[in-house]
Amino acid sequence: MIEHAITPNLVFDVAHMFAGALVLISFLMLYQDRLYALLNVFALQAVALALAVAWQAYAQDAPHLYVTAGIALVFKALVIPVSLHRMVARLGIHRQVETAVSIGPTMLAGIALVALSMVVMLKATPAAEALAREDLAFALSVVLLGLLMMVTRRNAVSQVVGFMSLENGLILAATGAKGMPLVVEISVAFSVLIAFIVIGIFLFRIRERFDTVDVDALDRFRGGRA
Repeated sequence: MIEHAITPNLVFDVAHMFAGALVLISFLMLYQDRLYALLNVFALQAVALALAVAWQAYAQDAPHLYVTAGIALVFKALVIPVSLHRMVARLGIHRQVETAVSIGPTMLAGIALVALSMVVMLKATPAAEALAREDLAFALSVVLLGLLMMVTRRNAVSQVVGFMSLENGLILAATGAKGMPLVVEISVAFSVLIAFIVIGIFLFRIRERFDTVDVDALDRFRGGRA
């Protein structure tokens, strides 16, 4: 076991800072009303995730987590946001983020979900280490805020971003709970990449066929056909 020069309290505080940053950035994503800004904030969340995972790799003396951090940095902070920027430009998607619920109630719902996450996880894991317990609470908050984004956004691209934000929370939970085997992490990363490619093709087909990716407009079209 490698002897860490950094004190346990500092390890704890830095891990909390990175995990808390993911929650804060999730709120920033909920607040965005422009599609390009939303994609940029998602890239920032991916950078925060990579830093959080790299710090967990140091704290747990788990070198394989550095690979996970590298995958998050390359794919989620660079490849996917750049690809989505190009997709939005090529599809000619409306740059405004259409919402089903206004920003104010959405932010209040987000605060309630974070409070619920803290209460549930801290009570459900009394025997776990303090660092793992609180990281799991932060991770559940990110997952629920990602779900909230998917529910309150009408544009298919912003819903895809919500799904990928949700997956960031799952990665944080897995690393905070002493990580996953490397093969599982790589498998998850490639599964997300394949899902992203499929979603991209799907969006192109929707835009080509219906001239929109607004889910409300698609529902109206389906109702008209019925």
